[in-house]
Amino acid sequence: MKSALIYFKDSLAGRLSETDEGFVFQYDAVYLKSDEAQPISLTLPLQTEVYESPVLFPFFDGLIPEGWLLDVALRNTDVSILDRMSLLLLCCKDCIGAVSVVPEKEEVSHV
Repeated sequence: MKSALIYFKDSLAGRLSETDEGFVFQYDAVYLKSDEAQPISLTLPLQTEVYESPVLFPFFDGLIPEGWLLDVALRNTDVSILDRMSLLLLCCKDCIGAVSVVPEKEEVSHV
């Protein structure tokens, strides 16, 4: 499962995850209590409930670069253009605007 921490400006706003059923996004509880809390998108208003979608939320998909910049990312990695979550994690840590997508470290399980 791929997941990312979503920052609004310098504040942790929430977490986006890819699951077997699709995608989930949830705002961080501390962020929601903050006086400066703002929705990251008009399509994702502030709420405590989890957002779920069978496809990557359009707001996040819109952060993925297009054109020559996308071509550069695809040429220099083995990521498929169809793997939208991997492209988001690869290209959107420092994208234009107030939102940043930072890959969440996967915990290694010791079996």
